[in-house]
Amino acid sequence: MKANILSDSKRQRRGGDRAGASQRLTGRAVLIWLLSFFGVVIAVNALMAKLAIDTMPGTQVDRSYQEGNQYNAEIAAARSQEARHWQVQGHVTRGSDRRAWVEIVARDEEGHALSGLSLAAQLERPTDKRDDHDLALIERDPGTYRGEVIDLAPGQWDLVLAATRGGERLFLSRNRVILK
Repeated sequence: MKANILSDSKRQRRGGDRAGASQRLTGRAVLIWLLSFFGVVIAVNALMAKLAIDTMPGTQVDRSYQEGNQYNAEIAAARSQEARHWQVQGHVTRGSDRRAWVEIVARDEEGHALSGLSLAAQLERPTDKRDDHDLALIERDPGTYRGEVIDLAPGQWDLVLAATRGGERLFLSRNRVILK
């Protein structure tokens, strides 16, 4: 048994056997491991950033500086809209074939039909503006405007109504609608 121990110790002094030599940690191996580790981290981060940018539609306001300059005008328009005391009611009905109908009834403060308005509507998806739908509303009866959307998915939508007459915006509203 002593002979085996000596032979093992002699092998270790002479540089060891082949299995021991392959387990040595060299500078090149450390460099390869570090570059591989950081390469994987950078690749995963780049992939996640690309997926985040592709799935996020971006800002809600495309021209924030210009719209910020219009802030006081928006406040004045809201005050004059409030002073009119209009009663505008909207109703959205969604069929089983993914079609939706929007009906708007507009009355002045005395209950008379508001006729001759240019009424535009938009169904906006709160989570992704790429799903937004513009509607052309047509006055079917005095003060009653209707429009249709084809291929409208269920879920939460914002119904944005804008009424103009003679190029002047007279009414603007935004209401959350849940469609099943």
